[in-house]
Amino acid sequence: MEDLNKILAEILEVEQVNSQDILTEFEVWDSLTALSIIAAIGEKYNVYLSSKEIMEARTIKNLEKTIISKINN
Repeated sequence: MEDLNKILAEILEVEQVNSQDILTEFEVWDSLTALSIIAAIGEKYNVYLSSKEIMEARTIKNLEKTIISKINN
């Protein structure tokens, strides 16, 4: 899911992200950022997440796992 890292880096306004990064620790993190992530994931992967699922994922790696599990269902 290399595209996911690129999408998240763009939304989070950083050069790159890694799987252990904690979403809420990015400087730009706020509720609009979460909504942007939800919209981008929906558009790219046709997977729809709630803001609760984003918060529960906590890290980029767990967010990726959540997306993959929804794709496989």
